Parts: sequence; C-alpha cells; structure tokens
Amino acid sequence: MTTVDRYEPGTFCWPELATTDSDGAKQFYSKLFGWIWEDSPAGPDMVYTRLKKGGKDVGALYKMRVDQKGMPPNWMSYISVASVDEAAKRARELGGQILMEPFDVMEFGRMAVVKDPQGATFSLWEPRTHFGAQVVNEPGALCWDELHTTDTAAAANFYTRLFGWTTKPGGDYTEFHRGDEAAGGMMAIRKEWGPVPPNWLVYFAVADCHETAAKASELGAHTVVPPMDIPKVGRFAILADPQGAVFAIIKLDLRP
Repeated sequence: MTTVDRYEPGTFCWPELATTDSDGAKQFYSKLFGWIWEDSPAGPDMVYTRLKKGGKDVGALYKMRVDQKGMPPNWMSYISVASVDEAAKRARELGGQILMEPFDVMEFGRMAVVKDPQGATFSLWEPRTHFGAQVVNEPGALCWDELHTTDTAAAANFYTRLFGWTTKPGGDYTEFHRGDEAAGGMMAIRKEWGPVPPNWLVYFAVADCHETAAKASELGAHTVVPPMDIPKVGRFAILADPQGAVFAIIKLDLRP
C-alpha cells in the first residue's frame, strides 16, 4: 500500500466529490473501487463522508448544499499550501477569483476555494490535523490531476507564479513540476470535446482500465472517453458517475 503522512506545499492532496445523491455515490464508488465510507456530521444539515481503502483515507464526498443549487456534481481537487491566507491573496493578485474566502474547517485545517483566470476551480488546503489522502498512486486511489483550459500560456503563468511550479511542455501536453517531481498536467480544451468548461480532472489508478470502465458502465456511469492508450504512460478512460461527476481512471505503465 502506497501510504503518505504529509504533503509538501504545491502538491495535490485530496479529492472531494460534491454530489446530488450521496447514498447513490457511496454505492457506486464502493462497488467500483472497493471503498468503504465513514459518515461524520459537519453541521446541522450536512454529513461529510470520508472514503477509505484498507482503513485509510482516499478522499471524501458530501451532498451538495442548497446554496450550490444549479452547480453540476463534481470532483474538487485540493492543493496543499503553507498558508491559505497568503496563497488566496496571491491568487487574487494573479487574476484568480476567491469563491470562498479562507476559513477554518474545525481542527482539521484551513481552506479556500479559488477559480483561476480561465475558470477552473480548485481548493487550497492548509493542513492541521488532516493533511489529505493517506493512500495514493495505487489502484483505487488518487494518482494524477490534469487541467483542461482555454489558454495554456495564461494558465501556466498563473499556476507557476502561485505555487512555484515549473512547466515541461511535450507536444499538446504540459506537465507541471514541483522541483524534480511531476505535480500535475495541462492541456488545451479542443473544439471536438464540445462545451467543456475549464476544469481540473481527477485521475484514479486502476489495475485494468477496460475492466473498470465496463464495470462503471454496468453501475450506471456514462463513458465520456472510452479506454485508449497514452504511449509510454498507460491506458486511460474518462467517465461520468451516475450523478454526472466526471473523473478519469488510468492503468499506468510503470515499465522503464
């Protein structure tokens, strides 16, 4: 099991699903990835569900609030930072919009929600007792985050200046790096995709892409992009769960 106990600033650390049907989402993902769940009260009318693999956190979900009415179900990507207040201030200076100003999440940490200049949304996370996912980079766990945007040059400028990332272009795809480690990816939205808004796409590792995609379909998911190969990387697919939240799965090719 690939466990972690901390994340360096500028690292994706937590995937969180906002859904219209928390019970349906629990059933879908538990059957697809083998996750179990643990519900906790998070206010008078909210339950926060931590998703677990082997007893360790891999992410979370919650039923969307009344003030989120009209927003499509979605997976939110959290990025660890040393100071949420400073990072949110910097994001605003760089042209981002702060959708939720920095606030404390009980004793767990401090967060803010940011929309980048092109419209992709992500969360900033300053850890306290909760640092993020305890399992990553193995089947049934977070392994990658990828930005789809309308302006790759402007997005690269925003994220490199906000998180200190560098870029590694490669054809139509750009990798963000934090030091020597890959932090995430980026590609331009193509016309043939249809009306896709700028977004951060969450990838979960799987043991078999075709098998998992087929199982997801049986469970009520919609296939957005069918399984296909990425040379020297692996085989991936993009799916929308029964409530409409989009995510990706990938069987990584770890051979040299």
